[in-house]
Amino acid sequence: MKEPSSLLDMRGIRKTFPGVVALDHVNLSVRVGEIHAVVGENGAGKSTLMKVLSGVYPHGSYEGEIRFDGVERRFTGIADSEEAGIVIIHQELALVPLLSIAENIFLGNEPARGGVIDWTIAYRKTQELLAKVGLAESPNTLVTHLGTGKQQLVEIAKALSKKVRLLILDEPTASLNERDSDALLALLLEFKAQGIASILISHKLNEISRVADSITVLRDGSTVENLDCRRDTVSEDRIIRAMVGRELKDRYPRRTPQPGEVAFEVRDWRVFHPIHDDRMVVKGVNLQARRGEIVGIAGLMGAGRTELAMSVFGRSWGHRISGEVRVNGRSVDVSTVQKAIAAGLAYVTEDRKGLGLVLEDSIQHNVSLANLAGVSQRAVIDRGREYVVASTWKRQLNIRCADVLQRVVNLSGGNQQKVVLAKWLFGKPEVLILDEPTRGIDVGAKYEIYSLMAQLADEGKCIVMISSEMPELLGMCDRIYVMNEGSFVAELSGPQASQESIMRAIMRAAQKDKAVEYHA
Repeated sequence: MKEPSSLLDMRGIRKTFPGVVALDHVNLSVRVGEIHAVVGENGAGKSTLMKVLSGVYPHGSYEGEIRFDGVERRFTGIADSEEAGIVIIHQELALVPLLSIAENIFLGNEPARGGVIDWTIAYRKTQELLAKVGLAESPNTLVTHLGTGKQQLVEIAKALSKKVRLLILDEPTASLNERDSDALLALLLEFKAQGIASILISHKLNEISRVADSITVLRDGSTVENLDCRRDTVSEDRIIRAMVGRELKDRYPRRTPQPGEVAFEVRDWRVFHPIHDDRMVVKGVNLQARRGEIVGIAGLMGAGRTELAMSVFGRSWGHRISGEVRVNGRSVDVSTVQKAIAAGLAYVTEDRKGLGLVLEDSIQHNVSLANLAGVSQRAVIDRGREYVVASTWKRQLNIRCADVLQRVVNLSGGNQQKVVLAKWLFGKPEVLILDEPTRGIDVGAKYEIYSLMAQLADEGKCIVMISSEMPELLGMCDRIYVMNEGSFVAELSGPQASQESIMRAIMRAAQKDKAVEYHA
């Protein structure tokens, strides 16, 4: 059988920033119609390499050569790379929420006649593109009304409108549940059959093992290994060993749970949608968590997990909220974020860049944000004290940075997450609610987060963990609540919990809801 020809060759790519070598003579080759995975720890250079390829970092700002279709390319911007058929979809989706699907797909590339946009053609082409990616929505649908999984498909439809030959996806499934992730991976396999090549950047090694034809492993800005999955058996352990430069024997720290008294309780909690006033999103939820216990909340996207967490934490989300929250056996007022913090709650959001951090500010200022009183004297912030506190947490959480005066935007995802954790831990909370705490970070950084969680639980902290990754919940949690359509439909202890039992509970609840709806 004839080997597919090379579509892309990047040779000797070197990219530097002031005082930092981000890429050091990296080589990458992608064949026609293959799925090529690029993996590495946070800060290994994956996104920087893709920005070089797509023209975000233009020719002249890096050393090395890019050949596409056998021709040397010198891209000066994204428009150049897209004209050649290279389209990148970033982890933070570049869609305009209040524009329609059609308007987003053809934004800046509208079909026009005599300088007037021809919406008939735009809608017809949009319908064709949506059919290719498996979306049944109308072209007029506003993007803000779509879930994350469907927005990801709109981005891919937008790429197809540009006659893509090489599709670059940066952490495409980081925000998706398993069902939407499976659908996206199946779509990449369809594109492969049509001769469209893909570069897949992901920390989810099980997905990479399932679909990748070849893998390039980066470590500290250099290529350390190229793996051909069609010729060799490539295990997740082998990929991890190449990524981190060592064996990682256990994915989750070993611990012996010793739960104490009930530290956190939510009783008959009900939350209505902030816009659709008649829609109840959280429906009479009851939750208990003990000291020294890690309690998980499992569920599909849209089950109401984040809405529950945010509504409890100072009513950050929702409308017409009712119910009771108890900490250490006493009823507490959580009607504002300030009151929730005073009651001993901390919430690590799933959106660390948008809601968890001030990206353009320093590590020092971010760490103290939730507890300014802890670095103040007579209502005046003591910058020296603040620096000492931030430096202490830098050491304790192993935040990799030059100095705590460094801006958070320049840190890798894993280190940004550690800054968020440091911010809340400095406030000494009784209850720590972690919403997708390892989203978008590499396997080595994940283990560090898991170890910190285990340490906090051993110290008697109460931890509630929301995650879309079932292996993570099963590996870390002592008990798991299963949530579906705004209600808890099962509570599973460690020995009872499995991916099968969680999905069985969700499916059973969904079937029951359909039966009730049918009889109504």
